[in-house]
Amino acid sequence: MVTETQVRESLRSVLDPEIGRPIEDLGMLQGITVEGERVRVDVLLTVAGCPLQERITGDVRAALAPLGVRDVDVRMTPMSDEQRAALVTKLRGGRPPEQQTFFTSGDTSVVAVASGKGGVGKSSVTVNIACALAAEGHRVGILDADVWGFSVPRMMGASGQPIGFNNMILPLVAHGVKIISMGFFVPEETPVIWRGPMLHKAIEQFLGDVYWGDLDVLLADLPPGTGDVSISLASFLPGAAMLVVTTPQEAARKVAERAGKMAERTNLRPIGVIENMSWFVCPHCGERTEIFGEGGGAQAAETLGVPLLGQIPLMPSLREGGDEGRPIVVTDPDSPAGAALREAARRVVQATRTKVGKPLPIMAQPGAAAAAGPHQH
Repeated sequence: MVTETQVRESLRSVLDPEIGRPIEDLGMLQGITVEGERVRVDVLLTVAGCPLQERITGDVRAALAPLGVRDVDVRMTPMSDEQRAALVTKLRGGRPPEQQTFFTSGDTSVVAVASGKGGVGKSSVTVNIACALAAEGHRVGILDADVWGFSVPRMMGASGQPIGFNNMILPLVAHGVKIISMGFFVPEETPVIWRGPMLHKAIEQFLGDVYWGDLDVLLADLPPGTGDVSISLASFLPGAAMLVVTTPQEAARKVAERAGKMAERTNLRPIGVIENMSWFVCPHCGERTEIFGEGGGAQAAETLGVPLLGQIPLMPSLREGGDEGRPIVVTDPDSPAGAALREAARRVVQATRTKVGKPLPIMAQPGAAAAAGPHQH
């Protein structure tokens, strides 16, 4: 005959399918009753009619099967408003919303990826670095802060609308990376015509209302330039790292340097430069051609006083992977571009280690609501 203690221990393996934490830790395991050969498990659902209740029921029965329990009665009831509020407080780090602090575990490295000008492959570098880090076991998230020109969902092959409850948003996941983007809330062809205050609020909500969980690295894909979004992000993430992406050509280098120098005035910390489209290798003869010139990345790094963390060759498969939602570090990690991006990802982590274990003084404003109104599950 099994005991309640044995049942409770076995149920530690049952996770909420969306939040990814044990149901007991989330306050969803309401009670356990053992009556001879029969075990009853009472589970609280975040909302009535949760579409994943059958999966939770199956996971509970599977977890108890090794104990030899044949008769398992799983009973589901929705949480009360008070219980839901307690869960949200727990997910926000144990503080009420008006006192919430982002990344309360204190070990998240936040890296803002900037480019100065568009068209240098900043988003492509961001998604490939994220996937490379996830493949090596890091817990990674991407905040697509390019509200106007969002491209991360397509490049990551992520589609759908995030689930939300009690003004919290659960990010989508692709290739092991958690993602939030304006692209999940508006059709891809719809322009987002917003000015400063709305952009500021969107970034605040993406940081404060999204349940990121315990991340090792959060990459924030900034829009080109040094405008409202970059300034807002810097105000919410003082002390965060900045990674500058450029191409070798002079025009791109000069603009990238301006983006890097912005960090000095906004409390961001430049950690390095990645040079994209460094050269092209002819697939027929093997000749290497510097289509966009050479030396821009090294010069930008020298000007900013940071290391050159990588040079990424120009490959058609890198572009194709972005269009198809299949990053090259996933589909062809040993290709010249894939290997260069994986090595750059390792160097980015090394460059951010000085901040690991130091809580970031990031405060959100009270009353932030889910950006663009994700549906309730």
